[in-house]
Amino acid sequence: MPKTRVPADWASLPEDQLLDLRMADLPLTIEGTLAERIAQLREELAARDLQFPLHFYLSDEWFTPDGATAIAVPFYLAHPRLEKLEETQMLEVEGGEHEWCMRILRHEAGHAIDNAFRLRLRRQRRRVFGLPSEPYPEFYTPKPYSKSYVMHLDAWYAQSHPDEDFAETFALWLTPNSEWRQRYAGWPAFKKLEYMDTLMRSLHRTGARVDNAEEIDALPKLRKTLRQHYRNKRRHYGLDYPNFYDRDLRRLFSDAPEFSDNITAAQFISRYRRATRRVVAEWTGIYQYTIDQVLEDMISRSRELKLRLAVPEDHARQEFTVLLTVQAMNYLHSGGHRLFL
Repeated sequence: MPKTRVPADWASLPEDQLLDLRMADLPLTIEGTLAERIAQLREELAARDLQFPLHFYLSDEWFTPDGATAIAVPFYLAHPRLEKLEETQMLEVEGGEHEWCMRILRHEAGHAIDNAFRLRLRRQRRRVFGLPSEPYPEFYTPKPYSKSYVMHLDAWYAQSHPDEDFAETFALWLTPNSEWRQRYAGWPAFKKLEYMDTLMRSLHRTGARVDNAEEIDALPKLRKTLRQHYRNKRRHYGLDYPNFYDRDLRRLFSDAPEFSDNITAAQFISRYRRATRRVVAEWTGIYQYTIDQVLEDMISRSRELKLRLAVPEDHARQEFTVLLTVQAMNYLHSGGHRLFL
């Protein structure tokens, strides 16, 4: 595929022009901070005496191709300007912070080692984690209080599929100073961690059975523009959510004449939108973009109902955070939680 000429100062382009660049034409490599984080992962694996082929390449999102020992890393982590674009388009940068990135890298390494040693073929691995052949769901409904799964990535990700349960358990086991024996003592998930510990020790002197560096959806092969990429990504994490907010909104806001001098509900929500969205995302693990769509619907509905603040602002701010959390969790448990697999 012939490359389109990208200006040398592409990182300085205004956002509207930057979005018109094709992903395949971005002059990116794994270096700098991203390379340092990958090096840290390799050091953590070496400290556990785990040796297997592990490759990294840039793509449009995080994933490990089925059967491969290659890990796809999202392109935006390869350049600060693209991290800024990701935040502008999606409101957050998945894996942008050091610890967040390391959690995801350890998780993906769990998939890679599973592939490298064909662990999913082992009877005990299937007995402990379930069948890898189970179809991946488009949506999943987690049980936040279940003690049968470890908690590593957000949104109770281990509950989404047996392979994700395996990768999450591996990631927690690999994490330095995780103190999993103390944290998970008495949990059903403890047996999974003990099995993982025994399994990984058994691989110390075992050669990998697979070295597959196949790169699926590698950045140089992605012909779509950044604009097309983000349009599709936002659509994936958006939602079609009906107006079930009226009763909750009326707990804090009112259209009664005595409140006509107060700020509008739409103004109030807009004022605290960013901070509240971030807090609820941390509590629930739901993607900030999805929560923002709920907020957008609330603002729109508040305008339709001509609502104004009906309680003290400090009290309203606390209560609104709870309200938004409940609505986000309702969305999560309605079967509409979008996976990022």
